[in-house]
Amino acid sequence: MCAIAGIYDLYRHADIDAGLLHAMTERQRHRGPDQGGTHLEPGIGLGHRRLAIIDLGGGQQPLFNEDHSVAVVYNGEIYNFQPLMRELQLFGHTFRTHCDTEVIVHAWEQWGERCVERFRGMFAFALWDRRQQTLFLARDRLGVKPLHYALLDNGQLLFASEIKALLLHDGLRRQLDPLAVEDYFAYGYIPEPRTIFRQVRKLAPGHTLLLRKGQPLPAPRRYWDIPFEVQPALGEAQAADELLARLREAVRIRLVAEVPLGAFLSGGVDSSAVVALMAQASAEPVNTCSISFGDPKFDETSYAQMIAERYGTRHHVQRVEQDDLSLVDRLAGLYDEPYADSSALPTYRVCELARQRVTVALSGDGGDENLAGYRRYRWHLHEERWRTMLPLGLRRPLFGTLGRLYPKADWAPRPLRAKTTFESLARDSVAAYFHSVSIMDDKMRQALFSPALKRDLAGYHAQEVLYRHARDCPAEDALSRIQYLDLKTYLPGDILTKVDRASMAHGLEVRVPLLDHRLVEWMSSLPPELKLRGGIGKYLFKRGLERHLPKELLYRNKMGFSVPLAAWFRGPLRAHLERSLRSPVLADCGLFNLKQVQTLLAQHLSGRSDHSAPLWSLLMFESFLRQLPAAAPRNLVRQAA
Repeated sequence: MCAIAGIYDLYRHADIDAGLLHAMTERQRHRGPDQGGTHLEPGIGLGHRRLAIIDLGGGQQPLFNEDHSVAVVYNGEIYNFQPLMRELQLFGHTFRTHCDTEVIVHAWEQWGERCVERFRGMFAFALWDRRQQTLFLARDRLGVKPLHYALLDNGQLLFASEIKALLLHDGLRRQLDPLAVEDYFAYGYIPEPRTIFRQVRKLAPGHTLLLRKGQPLPAPRRYWDIPFEVQPALGEAQAADELLARLREAVRIRLVAEVPLGAFLSGGVDSSAVVALMAQASAEPVNTCSISFGDPKFDETSYAQMIAERYGTRHHVQRVEQDDLSLVDRLAGLYDEPYADSSALPTYRVCELARQRVTVALSGDGGDENLAGYRRYRWHLHEERWRTMLPLGLRRPLFGTLGRLYPKADWAPRPLRAKTTFESLARDSVAAYFHSVSIMDDKMRQALFSPALKRDLAGYHAQEVLYRHARDCPAEDALSRIQYLDLKTYLPGDILTKVDRASMAHGLEVRVPLLDHRLVEWMSSLPPELKLRGGIGKYLFKRGLERHLPKELLYRNKMGFSVPLAAWFRGPLRAHLERSLRSPVLADCGLFNLKQVQTLLAQHLSGRSDHSAPLWSLLMFESFLRQLPAAAPRNLVRQAA
């Protein structure tokens, strides 16, 4: 895995600052500790840091075609590079290396912008074509690999794998985007294409950006989407066998490497399935890694140990300690923008553990989104039956009133939290799903935000992100629609961002077989009742895995990869939390109602409410603000206005 960086002048052929390009590249050395390189010519500079995985002796980047008129810097893996190489050789292209990177330049020469449609893998790359005077940026279909860019006032476009590299340029304005602040405190992350900085954008998954010298910045072009086209029905047993066969092939093609491989093993269904198929395809024992917690309600290591013993893996376990305060600021620095998924803590540690033994690790990410594994899907479908029975004009006043009158019961099991259910039933389907995934409801965000921030939002609401994607959704059934929303928002914005930054902090490549795009397309074609049936998520997947995994693992209640944050905030993290939320940084930024911040803190510490998610989001936001470069504005509301 690697890091890329670059500077492109849209209108001039002026010299690029070589020192700045080198600094942008080196700022991401953790992503590519093995080698580095840059290429400069008038109007364009490309930088690269390499984590060598394939063709260790070759494949240095920037990499060029035969006459050096096309150059590429690339982060990722193209798993079908060998058949593509053979196909391109038939067209007359000559290869000097045996790495997947060189396929990109020749595929560009042969197929132009549509080259990305031929690639099977995870990637983010920038390609410069001197003859055409074009810069081509591309990101993989599901967003496994990141790519950020910013157009400066002087006509230069910056791009990099991580925002921290862009911030080295003095011409980049650091004003925060108030809409991103609203998004963050609703979702716990900032969905694509927005970032916390107004001038910086993420290239969305499945999109490309083609820039031509002398022309203004165009809109990104989408080249792929999840089809959700239901195919002719297969028998249940046949469909389960095909699902396993397709996953087995996706695992197999991800075992190609010239460095040690391993896998994450949480003890859940998805990682256990990947380890089982990986072990069956490997001649040597698989290296597996798990994280444990002292609280048994959050600890899955017994199930991970069960799979490790069954498949004879070399299994390693590390415990996440409750007082690891240094990691809080470390995480804020890794993500470059506010990021509030507390499972980033164990993810960082499991990546650290894995890197001690392997350079590549396979993960089980993507199974919940593709095969309906989240509990919230089940609740959404229950509520959707009521929404289809009563028109919104009746539901809104009836259930809206009940939602306002019914007491809040964070402590209760979901079936007894009638307030949440009533509030969802008073909304349309998309707004209800937004309500179910938000880490802070509308009322709490309104109380938390300062009058100045609310003025700058000008009526913007974070649920507009979901409405935008819902308009593009090709599916009509309720389950597929919310799966589509998660695949467009939560998966790339939260899950894949978490794993990419945590793994690359340690120079570890993570491969995701359940997000093989051909497998994703096929899984989207399955009838909804084969994904969620009788309250069982991943129904078909679990049926197919019964010969490979114990039933007590397959059919137990989903635990999730999370930490006991509520208890930690009342115990070992309490002093750190109180210091951070009373920090002058939060007061100076002008974004928050400080009285409400202290109310949330007091209610949580007293045990009256569980505000662990909002408090963690504030904690991470404070750490982000504290680590902003010195040139960043201090009063962020006034600067954003």
